[in-house]
Amino acid sequence: MRLNIPKDKIENYTVFLRRLGYALIQDRRQGTESFVRRLGEGHYPRIHLYVDDLGDSFSFNLHLDQKKTSYSGFSRHNAEYDNEIIKDEASRIRGSLGL
Repeated sequence: MRLNIPKDKIENYTVFLRRLGYALIQDRRQGTESFVRRLGEGHYPRIHLYVDDLGDSFSFNLHLDQKKTSYSGFSRHNAEYDNEIIKDEASRIRGSLGL
């Protein structure tokens, strides 16, 4: 699920997401950064979020990681982009900004 947030609502998206309980992940192999918020005590399930700068807004791309990949030789895993957990999280993010 994608959320477009006007830049005038967020001064620094890293600080904003940390306040919402997200942790920064740096993927040095691919040169990307993303954020995760755990939904339990372990690494999974978790909400995984990527941020794209669109000029006048940020696009938050959210999905739910249920578990680590179980396929040998693959680093990607199955993700759910449109379920109740993700819809609730999108509402929580919007609500924290008064949107």
